[in-house]
Amino acid sequence: MTSFDHETLRQDFFSLFGLPRQQGLDVERLEVLYRDIQTQVHPDKHAHLSDSDKRLAMQWSTHVNEAYQTLKDPLKRARYLLQLAGHDVRLETNTAMPTKFLLAQMELREAVVEAKDAGDADALDVLHRWLKKDLRAEYALLQQALDANALERAGELVRQLMFQEKLIHEVDDALEVIER
Repeated sequence: MTSFDHETLRQDFFSLFGLPRQQGLDVERLEVLYRDIQTQVHPDKHAHLSDSDKRLAMQWSTHVNEAYQTLKDPLKRARYLLQLAGHDVRLETNTAMPTKFLLAQMELREAVVEAKDAGDADALDVLHRWLKKDLRAEYALLQQALDANALERAGELVRQLMFQEKLIHEVDDALEVIER
């Protein structure tokens, strides 16, 4: 475990995987790199070593898992990039959203509730497809904002995407209830 020391453990998640620090990421490559590193640091592989080396292997395994979970999710990855850039998204204190966006979210939530109450899986499926398409477009805008170092705009998009991701999970949950 000579290359997996305490100093290397302090690397940012992108450096850990040898990836560029950017929103656009090859998730399949990340998966391969994750498996390769996890194979090297998994605690079971180091069970025969001293207690301190076992602890270090556990720390590494935990760190690698956290890094992978953060980088594979585009919203978590964006928040992490903003954090690395020193930009506070202010999730708890900045709840301001464009009125048009909030009204659209309210209408969509009402549509989800109506479709769920009516047991209308087709309507929920249409909403799901539409939301996914909208999310792809929003993530493209987020990537553009991050690439342009427009951190304030990227923070706004992150806050909006959190609403949208929650809504799509509500649609998924409603579909699951109906399909039982």
